Amino acid sequence: MIGKEIRLKRLMPTEDGKYFGLTVDHAIARGVMPGLDCIRDTLAKMTAGGPNAITMHKGIVDQCFTPYAGKVALVLKLTTFGVYHPDDDVQVADVEEAICMGADAVSVGCIVGGDNQETQLAMLGRISKEAHRYGIPLISHIYPRGNHITGSDQYSVENVTYAARAAAELGVDLIKTNYTGDPDSFAKVVQAVPTRVAIAGGTGCKTAAEYIKMTRDVMDAGAIGVTYGRFVFQYPHITPLVKTLSQVIHNGISVQQAMELLEQLEHEEKV
Repeated sequence: MIGKEIRLKRLMPTEDGKYFGLTVDHAIARGVMPGLDCIRDTLAKMTAGGPNAITMHKGIVDQCFTPYAGKVALVLKLTTFGVYHPDDDVQVADVEEAICMGADAVSVGCIVGGDNQETQLAMLGRISKEAHRYGIPLISHIYPRGNHITGSDQYSVENVTYAARAAAELGVDLIKTNYTGDPDSFAKVVQAVPTRVAIAGGTGCKTAAEYIKMTRDVMDAGAIGVTYGRFVFQYPHITPLVKTLSQVIHNGISVQQAMELLEQLEHEEKV
């Protein structure tokens, strides 16, 4: 489908076909945390770093995104879990709204491993049909963390593979899921999933060095890229961090080179 191909090219415009996405869709799901309480400033700093795409809800698109149109691809989030329903995504927008807003892709959250898995998968399948009809790429943020999967089991190869493969089976174009903790195990996930796989940032890493190493490792494992949120928008030097991560993803620089670049860019920002 030519429409989907055109939009995918906007999401992944570089010849390497890699993807660096950022997200600011956390406020309903996790509360208005630092970095989201000044969303216009955060978006300006993120976009200045040159990511491929940013994911957000429709109200933020309407109020905040226009200055960045043409500079970064727009992914409209169609679902969300919430502070009071943490294991159940509900639909809050649709593909038609995404097209009206000029979005380049839509994203859908999906949680597997719980008693409500059937409703989560049914929602994903329904939206997949709609996205395919309109030729708009579908991204799924799919995680194994329902009430039957807890603790470290959320990051096991078996459970992450199950979640990612479920998304692929339902027609998802790009999958965002948990990192299994090392490149060898994550390579097994990538091998088992016949579509594009990226990782979420989550809470497994605490420092820029750890995030850079994780990014380098997942790229070496065959991932298409990463989609990060909290760590980036809460980092004290957002633009230098985004520029550095982009170099890791698109130009393959090493962890050491990335740390040196980040230090240089942070110094330049302070001057």
